[in-house]
Amino acid sequence: MLPPKNREAPLSTKHKMTRSTFFLIALFLQLNFLSEGYAQTKTADKNVKVLRIMSYNIHHANPPSRPDLIDLDAIARVITESKADVVALQEVETGVNRSGRANEAKTLAEKTGLHYHFFKAIDYDGGDYGIAILSRYKLQEVKLVPLPQQILAEKRVLGYATLKIGKQKIIFANTHLDATKTHENRIVQMQGILKEFENMALPVILCGDLNSVVGSEVINLLDAQFKRTCIENCPGTSPQINPRRTIDFIATKNIKWPLLEYQVIAETYASDHRPVIAIFNPDK
Repeated sequence: MLPPKNREAPLSTKHKMTRSTFFLIALFLQLNFLSEGYAQTKTADKNVKVLRIMSYNIHHANPPSRPDLIDLDAIARVITESKADVVALQEVETGVNRSGRANEAKTLAEKTGLHYHFFKAIDYDGGDYGIAILSRYKLQEVKLVPLPQQILAEKRVLGYATLKIGKQKIIFANTHLDATKTHENRIVQMQGILKEFENMALPVILCGDLNSVVGSEVINLLDAQFKRTCIENCPGTSPQINPRRTIDFIATKNIKWPLLEYQVIAETYASDHRPVIAIFNPDK
C-alpha cells in the first residue's frame, strides 16, 4: 500500500539504520534497568528532613499462618504503610519453586515504587535465595561479599550499595547471619563484616537479621565498631507473635544524623519476624 502523498518521503537507508540503532540501544538500557532496579516514585528532594530505614526478614513472603501461601502484597503493604525510604530484606527468593518462581525483590520494588537490588546467597529449589535492598534513592557501587564459615552450613553474604541522601553519600548494608545453634559461624561472619568496613570513611548503616541477642559475642563485636539504634529494653522481633528475642538490628557507623525514633512494628501476619524501623534527620 502506497503512503499518502502528503507524507514525507521514506527515510534513507542510512537514517533507517541510525534510528534502528537508537531503538536497540534504548531497548537494551530499558531491559537492563528493569533487571537491576525499578523506581515508580521520584528520588526524594535534596533537602531531606526525615529518612526512614527498615530491616525486615520477610520469610520468603510466606505468612506463618498460611504455610502454602506466598503473599507479596502483605509484605508490600507493610513497607508502604511504614513509609520506609530504604529497606533491607532478608530471606528473599528469585525463581524458587516454593514461591511460584516469583522474582520477589523485583515484584516488591514494583509494588512499593522503589529501586532494588538482589544479592544471591545460595542456589535453592530451582532458583536463588538471598537478601535484597529496596530504596527510594538510586543504588550505586553495589557490592556482594561472601561471608566466612567455621563449620559447614548455609552460605551467607553481605550486600551493600552507596546512596546519596541529600548532599551526603552513605553506605547502606544488609546481611543475614548463620542460623545454626552454635555461634562459630556468626562470630567469623561479623568479624568479616567489620573488616569490610573498618577503614570506610563514608557513613555506614548496617541492617540485618543477626540471629544473635544482646550480650552475645556477635553483638559485642558489632558494638565495638557500630552504634545500635536501640541499646536498652529493645522490643522483641522474633517470632512475630509474642516475640521473645531481639535478633533484627539497625546499626550505624560515622553517622552524625540525629536518631528521631526507633520502633518495632507489631506486624503479626506477613512474616515470622517483625520489621524494625529507625528514623533519622539527615538535614542536621
